[in-house]
Amino acid sequence: MRQIVLDTETTGLDPKAGHKLIEIGCVELLDRRLTGNNFHQYINPGRVVDAGAIEVHGITNEFLADKPPFAEIAQAFLDYVAGGELIIHNAAFDQGFIDHELSTWYADGPRLGDLCEITDTLEMARRMHPGQRNSLDALCKRYGIDNTHRELHGALLDAEILADVYLAMTGGQVALRLGMDEPVDAAAGAGASRGTLASDRPRLRVVAASEGELAAHAARLAAIDAASGGGCVWLKTAPD
Repeated sequence: MRQIVLDTETTGLDPKAGHKLIEIGCVELLDRRLTGNNFHQYINPGRVVDAGAIEVHGITNEFLADKPPFAEIAQAFLDYVAGGELIIHNAAFDQGFIDHELSTWYADGPRLGDLCEITDTLEMARRMHPGQRNSLDALCKRYGIDNTHRELHGALLDAEILADVYLAMTGGQVALRLGMDEPVDAAAGAGASRGTLASDRPRLRVVAASEGELAAHAARLAAIDAASGGGCVWLKTAPD
């Protein structure tokens, strides 16, 4: 199951008013694990970035001056997302900008919905938490996800945070990265309410411990028991 968590930054709020993409950030999930196979690209919009937008994301006109236009990165982006399920917060906004760029450069080309299934986490959050604030920051607080390192918005950073939020919303185990030893449970201790999971949600893969891992576990418990003078609670059997 390949899922791609996507976020964008733009020159302003409305592509119909001539505003353009300036950053695309994507992180890849395979079977609910972050793989590190990310897509990240800054884009020269060919126009001035609104001052209000710069206050949000901090991306200046000077910084974008030597970046490629969308046409030069479009095919690499389309190849990256093709066939995956896109996870986007307020999908209509990002999809609207991307489709507008695609229609500008490729009149008869594909649109995002032609290539990918799209899941909107804002719509999910509104169903799960009706009447509550469901911005990305609000969801981070609700699910106990640390986003204190985010002083400004950025597409790749927001995509990484949204991946943690999405995994917490749909099962609780988050940020388990391939090749890393420490999973992070963002919902632990958060006291967050949980919504009802969809009945057609894919089953999670269960990986059983190997004989070697079981033996190592038993040895660790024995060492704890010896060091604590027989106080290892995991070795004590329940009373009849």
